[in-house]
Amino acid sequence: MLDPILEWMSRMFGMIKTWLGALGRAITAPFRALYGFFQRSGWIIRGVIFVAILPIVFGYMHFAWHALWIRDYNLDYADNLRISDLTGIADEQVAVEGGQNSTKTCGRSNIVTVTEDLIDFNVNRNDWISNHPMFKAGLFWALSWDQTWFFDNKAAFQRGVHQAASRTAIELADSLGRTRGTSEIDKDLQVAKGNIQFDQFTWYFNVFDKQPFGPTTRTPTYYRNAQKSLQRYNERLANCSATYDARADNLIQFLDRIAKDIGSTSASIKDRSEQYNSGWFDTRADDIFWFSSGQLYAYYGILRATRADFADVVKSRRLDDVWDRMDEQLRSAIELDPLAVSNGKEDGFIMPTHLTTIGFYILRVRANMVEIRSILDR
Repeated sequence: MLDPILEWMSRMFGMIKTWLGALGRAITAPFRALYGFFQRSGWIIRGVIFVAILPIVFGYMHFAWHALWIRDYNLDYADNLRISDLTGIADEQVAVEGGQNSTKTCGRSNIVTVTEDLIDFNVNRNDWISNHPMFKAGLFWALSWDQTWFFDNKAAFQRGVHQAASRTAIELADSLGRTRGTSEIDKDLQVAKGNIQFDQFTWYFNVFDKQPFGPTTRTPTYYRNAQKSLQRYNERLANCSATYDARADNLIQFLDRIAKDIGSTSASIKDRSEQYNSGWFDTRADDIFWFSSGQLYAYYGILRATRADFADVVKSRRLDDVWDRMDEQLRSAIELDPLAVSNGKEDGFIMPTHLTTIGFYILRVRANMVEIRSILDR
C-alpha cells in the first residue's frame, strides 16, 4: 500500500534535487566563468576586474542589507500614535451626522496622522526598495527580482502599504478635506495627492528601464513631499484654519473606496490561485501575498484612525461590535507570516495555499465593511 506513495515521493524529491541543482548551476555560472577568466589573467587585468566588480559587490551587499527585513514593523503602530488623543474636535464645529454647517475643526485628523506615519515608515525608517539600483538591475541583469523567491518580499510589502496610503490621500483631497465635496480643494491635500501618486520605481538614473531617463528626482523625494504637505494640513486643521468633513456619508464613501481597493487585490489573488498551482515553486505568489499583507497592514491603522475621527457616527449608529470584528479580521490577516509563500491547490496534500488563506481574510474584512455600510445607509 505504501510502495506507490514512497515511489512517488522518491520521484518528487529527485525532481526537486535536479531542479535545484540546475538552478544553482545557472546562478553560479557567471561567477564560475569570471573566476576562470580571473585565474588565467595577468595581474593588471586582475586589478582592472577587481576595481570593476567592487562597486557591484558593495551595491548588492547594501541592497541585501536593506531588502532582507522590514525595519520598525509593529502591528500596534496606530495605537502607539495615541490616535484617540489627537482629535480635539468641538462638536459644534464639525459637520457630523445631523451636525452643523461649519466643518472647521480645532484638532488634528487621526487619518492624516496615520497616513503621514505610513509614508515615513516606507521611505524614511526603511529604504524604498523598488527604486534601488540593484533591485532595478535584477539578478545580474538577467532576471527581475519579482520573478524570483529572493529580495522582493519587502518591495511588494511596501507597495501594498503605499497603495493604501495613496488611496487615503486621494480621498482626503477629494472628499474628507472639503465641505460636502463642493468647496475648493485644499492646496496641501492637492499637493499630497499628486506627489504620492508618483511612479514607484524612479531612481536618479534609470538605465535598467525599458525607456531609460535621467538624471531626475527619486521616488522617495516625492513621497516625503507628500508627507510634509499632510503635516502642514494637519497643523492648519489644529489651528482651525482648514476643513475636515466627518459626516456619515463621507464615512460611507471612504469605506466604499477601501472595499473596492482590497476587492481588486482579492481578484488578483483569485486569478493567481486558479491559474497556477505550483506550490512553493510559484515565484510570483510571494509578491501578491506580501503586497496584500502590506495593504492590510496600512488599512489596519487607517481604519483605527477612521474610527476615532468618526467617533460620533460610530457611536450614534452603534457600529462598535461590527467594527471590532473587522479589526480582528484585519489583524488575523496581517499576522500571517509564512517562511515561504506557497500557492498550492486548495485541496492539496503537501503544499499549502497561503494565497487563498489571506484572500479568505480579505473577503471577510470586505464583508464587514459592507455590513457597516448597510447600517449607515438605514
